[in-house]
Amino acid sequence: LPSWKYSCLLPGTEATWRNLNIVKPQLERRENKTYNTFTAIIYRTQVVAGTNYLIKVQNSDDGYVHLRVFQALPHENQGPSLTDYQTGKTKDDPLVCF
Repeated sequence: LPSWKYSCLLPGTEATWRNLNIVKPQLERRENKTYNTFTAIIYRTQVVAGTNYLIKVQNSDDGYVHLRVFQALPHENQGPSLTDYQTGKTKDDPLVCF
C-alpha cells in the first residue's frame, strides 16, 4: 500500500486507546507475550471500506511495535482487528505502510 494514501501523523487519542485495548490481546496471543506497557504514540489512517490504522505503540521502556488495525464500517458491528504488525521498532523508526 502506498503511504500517500494514509493521513498525516496524528498523536494518539482516546479513540486510539479504545482500539488498542481490543487489539492488545490479539497481539499478545500472536507473540505469546504479555505487555505491561502498551501506549499509542502516533497513528495515521486510511479510509477504505472501513478504516485502516497504522499505530506506533510503545510496549516497553525502549521498545516499540507498529500495528496495522482494520476497523470495519459501523453497520457491520465488528470491532477492530489486528491485520499485521512489526516488532523490534524504535522510537525513531518512521511509521510507514507495511
